[in-house]
Amino acid sequence: MAQQEYQKYYVPEQSIWPIVGAVALFLIAVGAGNYTIEATSDKEGFGFYTLMAGLVVLLVMLVGWFKNQIDESMSGLYSDQLSRSYRQGMAWFIFSEVMFFVAFFGALFYARNISVEWLGGASNNAMTNAVLWPDFVATWPLLVTPGGETSTQMGWYGLPAINTLILVVSSVTLHFAHVGLEENKRTQLNVMLLVTILLGCIFLGLQAYEYIHAYNIGLTLDSGVYGNTFFLLTGFHGLHVTLGTIILIVLYFRILKGHFTPKEHFAFQAGSWYWHFVDVVWLALFVLVYII
Repeated sequence: MAQQEYQKYYVPEQSIWPIVGAVALFLIAVGAGNYTIEATSDKEGFGFYTLMAGLVVLLVMLVGWFKNQIDESMSGLYSDQLSRSYRQGMAWFIFSEVMFFVAFFGALFYARNISVEWLGGASNNAMTNAVLWPDFVATWPLLVTPGGETSTQMGWYGLPAINTLILVVSSVTLHFAHVGLEENKRTQLNVMLLVTILLGCIFLGLQAYEYIHAYNIGLTLDSGVYGNTFFLLTGFHGLHVTLGTIILIVLYFRILKGHFTPKEHFAFQAGSWYWHFVDVVWLALFVLVYII
């Protein structure tokens, strides 16, 4: 019987970056929450500065952690076993992200298909309607809050449709970049990846412009459950696009330094998986938030 070949399994030393990342996310969450309250109530506080501090700490964490990973990879410390572990880890990470968005889509479904119907008197809840909101009309989106504030629905045409096209095209360009890497066509790889990065930046710019337009037409975080779900879903997706764009930029500079080969390029593959996942989430978001 042939003796099975065993490979060394590299175990990295203890790292400070996970705790740094946790601190960054904590600051971002606290800062964003307080900044939103301060912006909608004209109160002064430290929400904005806390949010900016969290973003700076997050950027430091990304730079430091990416550097450590790149140094380990280029030092030849990885093996086939570790590569399989990375693939499994990336798959579980994307699965956790799927569950993250499923929770928000579930909240949207509950609000529009259960809560709205109950407030309207469905399912033998006539008394609920009569007591809580007698003049309530069970339609979605809810453009009038219990306090009487009105807002406007964000249509699917215009910027949302353009952004959808941009993300679909970016998935195509990233696919051709991946093909270029596998076939060792470096020019195709460089050009297609750079185009993907530019499309991601354009998407983020247009989304920021869309938010400005939303506030101008009265769609804000004060617009009841419709405004809340709209900004939560599109906002968190925008954060994921931002992270995906940062990852692609890092990959682009690594490619310029010749780090990847047609057979050894899991970092690029992982970034590609993440970007395609973000694109699929947007398609679901576009249909469920903007169209239906």
